Amino acid sequence: MKFGSVGAIAYVVAVGGFNALVHLPGAPLKSKPVTASIISGALSIMVAYFGNRHWTWRDRPKGNLSREISLFFALNLIGLAIGTLTLAISRYVLGFDSALADNISANVIGVGIGTLFRFYSYRKWVFKSA
Repeated sequence: MKFGSVGAIAYVVAVGGFNALVHLPGAPLKSKPVTASIISGALSIMVAYFGNRHWTWRDRPKGNLSREISLFFALNLIGLAIGTLTLAISRYVLGFDSALADNISANVIGVGIGTLFRFYSYRKWVFKSA
């Protein structure tokens, strides 16, 4: 539940940021959805780290902080790459460029696969049990 709650907040940051950068009137990155996905994803990664470290897995031992942060961000970059790749395939291979298509490819399919990857990875390597 805690992981899901933190993920939901990070998801709102990612989806809201992406749509603000690409799909709202006057959006600054309207023609650069992949760049917008990376920027909004990076912000959501920071939200997720603080939420997971200080709430989801606060009872887990705090090991080497630089190792934990490095692993967390490296694994999240892989998760971000999954979402960005699904968006790029949808946009540039399949030719889907609507707001709905962007959100389904990046923020449903990409985030879904990335979340499964991150949950397993955090538990296994970042916030290890005692």
